[in-house]
Amino acid sequence: MMSFDISEHLPEDFAASSRVWIYQCNRIFFMSELLDIETMLQEFVTNWKSHGTPVKGYANIFFGRFVVLMADENATGVSGCSTDSSVRLIKAIESKYNVNMFDRLLLAFYIKDKVEQIPLSQLNYAITNNFITPDTLYFDNTILTKKDLMERWPSPVKQTWLANKFV
Repeated sequence: MMSFDISEHLPEDFAASSRVWIYQCNRIFFMSELLDIETMLQEFVTNWKSHGTPVKGYANIFFGRFVVLMADENATGVSGCSTDSSVRLIKAIESKYNVNMFDRLLLAFYIKDKVEQIPLSQLNYAITNNFITPDTLYFDNTILTKKDLMERWPSPVKQTWLANKFV
């Protein structure tokens, strides 16, 4: 069974309210890509600024396909420009590795001991055929804070916005 306790990989000195952005790749990254992307993420975080002020930022890749960015806004607020720069980083990853990091209609679940992706258009089929149950773990990439990332990512489907699919 895969461990989902990512808290040991998150910075302890970031506030629970730190803002989080999760980008899901449409495929798992190769090890060589992961090593290169880690370098890109660290360079980005080191130079991340909001109106000239350094952002207290963090970036990591989880489960080989999720890029998580975090900013502790107790230190420096994140402006539209600094958010735009993070989007440019993700678009650079997309371009360099020919992947899609912005497909919000591709949902990720933990099924049969691995992370599987299902297009939203096939969700009802997956539920009807019991590939997905109310207890299946779902990676809800709409999470906005460090606290929620630690406590609710992933969560059983029945505790997410998908719960109404089982009513």
